Amino acid sequence: MEFLIGFQRWINAAIAADLNAFAATRDWAALLAVLPFGIIFGAIHALTPGHGKTVLASYLVGSRLAVLRGLAVAAALALTHVGSAVVLALAAAPILARTLGGAGRAPIIEDVSRGLLALIGAWFLYRAWRGPAHRHREGVLVGIIAGLVPCPLTLFAMFLALRRGVPEAGLIFAMAMVVGVGLTLAAVAALTVISRDQLVAFVARHGGSLESASRMLEAATGFALVLAGVREIFGTG
Repeated sequence: MEFLIGFQRWINAAIAADLNAFAATRDWAALLAVLPFGIIFGAIHALTPGHGKTVLASYLVGSRLAVLRGLAVAAALALTHVGSAVVLALAAAPILARTLGGAGRAPIIEDVSRGLLALIGAWFLYRAWRGPAHRHREGVLVGIIAGLVPCPLTLFAMFLALRRGVPEAGLIFAMAMVVGVGLTLAAVAALTVISRDQLVAFVARHGGSLESASRMLEAATGFALVLAGVREIFGTG
């Protein structure tokens, strides 16, 4: 984790240097040349805490979604996670322009997202008790809600781009971030679904009930989401 944190600092410095260089030269070729690094930055940045990996894995463990639908949840999470940072930066630019330290957090939006996740967790617990009734669009909704916590790196880049008068550069970087974050979350989703299916198959091979196993996983998901939501709301302040 210390390596990731150190690498995160280097990423911030690299992004600042690239945006400052573009603001000075307006060299689009040079900006586009570093976009692949933006994708890599996004993928590595998503490995650090605070990008919905735990929520995504917890939800998919208790769901019955196949790999493709799990990837759809990951995509919704990545798009909302980065997109909410872009919207927040553009909407709050006059306020954010006062201090760089203010970028990276949106407490009200974060608390709303965590509260909604806790409610979804409670719904999972109720459904595990009553019996599952899965809905196809539920997963995407969970991804959107989890993604309402803005991506701090995207918010940092957008804020810096706005301060330098090159919002278009910030938007292009955000597009690269969506791809990078999405790749990491897609890997988490695929591994989670495959591992869950193997666990369920193992239970079935040893005479266990698939229905009981699924309901237990669903109850575990509900408990995890409720616990995560409540802990984050009261623990982050």
